[in-house]
Amino acid sequence: MGAVPNPPAPETAPEPRLKIYFLPNLLTAGNLFCGFVALTKIVEADLTGGNFQPIRVALAFILLACIFDLFDGRVARMGGVESPFGREFDSLADLISFGAAPAFLVHRVVLKDVFGQEHIEWGWFIASIYLICGAFRLARFNCLVAQSPQHASKDFLGFPIPSAAGLVASLTLLIIHINERERTLGNWKYLLVVVLLFVSAMMISTVRYPSFKSLGLRSTSTFFKAIVAALFLGFILVLREKILYYVLPAFFTLYLVYGFVRPRISRRMRREIEEEDEEENEEGVAGAGDR
Repeated sequence: MGAVPNPPAPETAPEPRLKIYFLPNLLTAGNLFCGFVALTKIVEADLTGGNFQPIRVALAFILLACIFDLFDGRVARMGGVESPFGREFDSLADLISFGAAPAFLVHRVVLKDVFGQEHIEWGWFIASIYLICGAFRLARFNCLVAQSPQHASKDFLGFPIPSAAGLVASLTLLIIHINERERTLGNWKYLLVVVLLFVSAMMISTVRYPSFKSLGLRSTSTFFKAIVAALFLGFILVLREKILYYVLPAFFTLYLVYGFVRPRISRRMRREIEEEDEEENEEGVAGAGDR
């Protein structure tokens, strides 16, 4: 009796190929680089004598990281190259640039002075609240999107961490500018502590904020709104030296307050503000999930 031939080995499924798209991830790497430079400048800063110039540079890099973060996801969506790798890489970069850097900034510039050497542990604790809340928000978003892609709607659940960092950074820059002659933050430093704790709570809240993902090159607008946008752009160009000090804190503050006002305004007005089409808005509401 002949030998029974061995059955053919089952074919192994090919390993899934990791998709890493160049341009969106390059912008995310720029975000991460800015966060690292900001941390470096904060560490190197010597605040004796009221020398806030390294802190100004750090704040500028945090705000620059916000610009990189604004465009990396938009470029990925416009090119149809969104990927799980890009989402995870973006969250890691956000945690450094918008979590660790602002928390360390406020601790270095404000909390260390508020509590002094006797109670320095309280400064660490308050700064860590912001960092932990930011990490929780990013983890919550990634988990919900992984469970259901429909969670990637036009709404953010909780105050976005780049906006929280932008508010803290721009407000710090404004306070330094106001008290430049005194070489101290004065009593404004207590406002920064309150803002840091408040945005920490808002990041893990259930207040919804528009992501403005529908805005792009194909977005349409009315004639009046186009004129207003052009005049606003001219206003920014004329007052470009003051833009970092006054316009940015006002912009991030209005965005923070808009989350509370948004449910109380009419749907038509909300659609006008957020530049949403009726059909897209209905799809976003149907597919919106907790973030």
